[in-house]
Amino acid sequence: MHIPHQGQPPSPWVVRWARLIAPGAPVLDVACGSGRHLRWLAARGHPVTGVDRDAQALASLAGLGELIEADIENGPWPLPGRRFGAVVVTHYLWRPLLPTLLASVAEGGALIYETFAAGNETVGKPARPDFLLRPGELLAACAPPGWRVVAYEDGFLDAPARFVQRIAAAREADQPGAAPARYPL
Repeated sequence: MHIPHQGQPPSPWVVRWARLIAPGAPVLDVACGSGRHLRWLAARGHPVTGVDRDAQALASLAGLGELIEADIENGPWPLPGRRFGAVVVTHYLWRPLLPTLLASVAEGGALIYETFAAGNETVGKPARPDFLLRPGELLAACAPPGWRVVAYEDGFLDAPARFVQRIAAAREADQPGAAPARYPL
């Protein structure tokens, strides 16, 4: 069986915005697949947790961190009440999960998200609207009070040709009178 992204480097978007993750902070990778981001983040000293429904993909990650086999679209969220220094999501969209993902980010933590967007149906798969973000959808998801969008892109990328939407957002710490956080660009 082919495991998507096996052997591929981490997303340049994740690499760029991983600087938002505090040193040693735990990271959750949702729909982690073959673990390209888990491996990269673990190598940088982060305790990692990966969630995926593909047992074979998870088996290839044995010993890397906490691995949870779960169908998060048809079953309960397997990590209720847990928070992480960062939540990473790439090439995955399940809209009902967006509020849970935000709630899974600890104060001072980050959401780093990248997936396919409207327009992708003109160049390949995925093509179903259920799997494509609408314009501004990630911005709207990260609009609750206490969130700060650090970076956002919505557009077309070559090699391979695809339409993507991606965001790096930080959950601000609730400390009255504290200096604003500095997010390195």
